[in-house]
Amino acid sequence: MKYFLFFIRLSFSFINHLQSVKVSPILLSSSKISEILFSEFSYLHMKYLFFSWLAVFVGSWIVYVEYSSYTELCRGHDCKNSICDKYKKGVIDGLACSSLCEKDTLYLGKCFTAKPNSQVYSGSWGDLEGVIKCQMEEAPHYDLGNEMEPRKEATAFNKPTKGTSVEKFREMILNHLKARVGDQANLLELAAQVLSIADANKDGHISLPEARSTWALLQLNEFLLALVLQDREHMPKLLGFCGDLYVMEKVPYSPLYGITLPWVIEVWIPAGLRRSMDQWFTPSWPHKAKISIGLLELVEDIFHGNFGSFLMCDVSATTFGYNDRHDLKVIDAHYIVPEVIFQESIRQQRCDVDEDCLYGADCLTSCDLTKHRCTPEVTRPNLAKACEALKDYILRGAPSDIREELEKQLYACIALKGSAEQMEIEHSLILNNLKTLLWKKISHTKDS
Repeated sequence: MKYFLFFIRLSFSFINHLQSVKVSPILLSSSKISEILFSEFSYLHMKYLFFSWLAVFVGSWIVYVEYSSYTELCRGHDCKNSICDKYKKGVIDGLACSSLCEKDTLYLGKCFTAKPNSQVYSGSWGDLEGVIKCQMEEAPHYDLGNEMEPRKEATAFNKPTKGTSVEKFREMILNHLKARVGDQANLLELAAQVLSIADANKDGHISLPEARSTWALLQLNEFLLALVLQDREHMPKLLGFCGDLYVMEKVPYSPLYGITLPWVIEVWIPAGLRRSMDQWFTPSWPHKAKISIGLLELVEDIFHGNFGSFLMCDVSATTFGYNDRHDLKVIDAHYIVPEVIFQESIRQQRCDVDEDCLYGADCLTSCDLTKHRCTPEVTRPNLAKACEALKDYILRGAPSDIREELEKQLYACIALKGSAEQMEIEHSLILNNLKTLLWKKISHTKDS
């Protein structure tokens, strides 16, 4: 078919050429006809050759950009070498060290890194499937444009120092937790959990390398949140660590919803259609209801929980996933930060407009123009952000008998303003109404 169309086009070009020179085909010699056909064929050949080379050039450029991005972001090999070098020198230790650095039974698989200073890889550890996270060095500071947690220096893992007793280490942990989550009643219990994790080999003794690994992990929001929520189902389990490289339980289904498209295609898709496409490959509605209840329960757990309040500063589908039982799991907790740390940091931020007081995608405060400093209270509570993330997800395919009420409750939830403390009664009422509405619909089904 392709060659047939090419022959037709060539024939029409030949006739047009004859008409342009006003020569009858019958009067032409065979040599003239051959000359005309060859010139036309050469023109078309050069045209197709040009477009072929153009396609090769564009394709090569795309491959180069993708490869450059990958090599810049994915530095797991460097991270592993750095960790293993410190382990072999006796600076750090942990349950995962021997498997990573000596036995080679802990493998780094596919790279999922989004930021160079926080490496994320799929991994396998014997029969276990997990996610490996490793921190790359960067000067420690609190910067709203980056991470609200300190990063390790080149001379990391120098605390605690040699000769530090277990009691002194416990005191260090307590003071650190108090600075991170505030003076909570249950800090002694949380400190005991940290010490239990620090004894990685469970020999009843915390070595200096184990203590240094644990102290480095305590600087990370995700590790702190895993401690706070370890009795709940929302956080993947910590499987092991070596220094500040740690292995978390794998979440089978992530992100919560959405499909990934090449950026070349992405730029041509209208925003409305893109939002609709994100909901194409989601579970059945009863399963979505259970997952949504999980997110609402997470909001409830981190709002004035046993170990202080946390702010969710990036409530997007990529932050969450779910398991085979459709239990919600947090897969990226970098932007779930202790409220105390957030407020201390945001007060120091200079501003001219409210937009200067944004951390992550969702934690916005207002700008005090008299002082040109950000105020500490967020403009929207966690619940409002969670409801906005769930709106399209849970309304798509919702049963007709509850759709109208569900939509009404979601929009009331999205409209919440101010901190949760300022409107605690309304916050709790909307949260309970949404959970009750969803549970009633699925509680008598196998999906619950």
